[in-house]
Amino acid sequence: MPAKSTKQRITEAALQLFEENGFHAVTVDKIVKESNTSKGGFYHNFKSKDELLYTIHDSFITYVIDKAAEAHASYHTPAEKLYETVRSFVKMFEVYRAHVTVFYQESLYLSPDYFDSIKKKRDIYKDMMFSVVKEGKERGEFRDELPVPITSMAIFGMINWTYKWYKADGQYSVKEIADIYADLIMQSLLTEQARKEPAYQRFFLRTNRVM
Repeated sequence: MPAKSTKQRITEAALQLFEENGFHAVTVDKIVKESNTSKGGFYHNFKSKDELLYTIHDSFITYVIDKAAEAHASYHTPAEKLYETVRSFVKMFEVYRAHVTVFYQESLYLSPDYFDSIKKKRDIYKDMMFSVVKEGKERGEFRDELPVPITSMAIFGMINWTYKWYKADGQYSVKEIADIYADLIMQSLLTEQARKEPAYQRFFLRTNRVM
């Protein structure tokens, strides 16, 4: 396994310290000590502690946008696009749970420029979700009585909260949780006719698949 770069070591140390102590309680000196690096190494990779916090936020938001874009490009129907987007969103927590935790705890401390940049990316992801739900309704795959904004934000709310309780060593793997969420969401959104489509049976949990 390749050695971690200085940037990786600093980021991992900062994640742990920010999550445990909060952004303002953590100094650059503490991060350098925890990561066993140097101030020179820190400032070679980050202009400031603010930029480090921004980088932490940006990494997972960029990841989920890229995965959603991949799903939109790889599948033809709204149902398939949504199913793959939901699963990739949930599976993000396997790598980025600490990043999401720090985001919700510390995002108010981002400087205006950094905050605006993050907001633009979050809006991109929101628009992608809104568009696929809208497309699903227009093509008759998703129930027409479900409003696009409420449905989309309900999906976000359901998945975002995972950071509060997900544990890598818990009863369910992140893949199993992704499959459960996808089943709940697809069962709720699909029309009765769409649920019968043979190609969509992979969306649903089978009996005794997850105990």
